[in-house]
Parts: sequence; C-alpha cells; structure tokens
Amino acid sequence: MLHRSVTVQYPHVRPDLPARSRGVIALKQENCTVCYKCSRECPDWCIYIDAHKETHEPAGGGRARSAKILDRFAIDYALCMYCGICVEACPFDALFWSREFDYAEYDIHELTHEKERLEEWTYTVLPPPPLEVGAEASEEGRA
Repeated sequence: MLHRSVTVQYPHVRPDLPARSRGVIALKQENCTVCYKCSRECPDWCIYIDAHKETHEPAGGGRARSAKILDRFAIDYALCMYCGICVEACPFDALFWSREFDYAEYDIHELTHEKERLEEWTYTVLPPPPLEVGAEASEEGRA
C-alpha cells in the first residue's frame, strides 16, 4: 500500500509472463491427422478444417492405403473464448498453448489465422516440466 505502482510501458517493454501462460493456440501440422475432434468439441465452432484423401500404393504389394491430407486449418480468434477444449481433445498433440498474446488486428476479419501462422506460434511453446524426482509411472503407464 505504501509502495510505488509498477506500470509496464507496453509495447516498448514486454511484460514478464509466467512460464506456463496461456496466450494463443498453436498448431503442429505434422501431428495433425485430420480427425476433426478439435473442431467438433469446440463450443464456439471457431476451428475450420479442410482436407482431402490421397491413395498411396504400398511398396511391397498389398492393398492401397488412403490418408487424409490437411489443406486448411484455421482458428477464428474473434469467436474463440480460449477455453482450451480443443487442446485437451486432440489425441495426437497437434494443438498447444503458446505464450504469445500480441496478435491484435485492425480488422476483425484478420483474426482468422491460418495454419502457417499457427505453426509459427509452435516455436514459442515451452517444453513440458520435468517429472519430480522419485516419481513413478502409474500402473496404466507401465503396461
């Protein structure tokens, strides 16, 4: 109460954020299998995914395999409420919380970010914290 206020002069001085801050959702494209779970679980319907199927002939004979190829992955941050359900729903760890928070735009239509921009934010994601010393894996994890 008797100390001076501490005001950060943003954007000239960036704030010192906690290590596990949640800013924006980042996408790691190579992990995405186009399962649509994130877009189906999103309560705001702000995730847009387009894909196509490609058929690959096996090298050693056998039946041809088809795979979904990601064409478009976009998140409309004008609609997103940052609940993180999409990050939790992704079974392949393709979505992460990034610490980036300064992605404001002058036009609301510019808040829809495509997969290339979401991929850039992946590099700001911190690695998971290390396990505590002496911690053991659960019984399910050992099987």
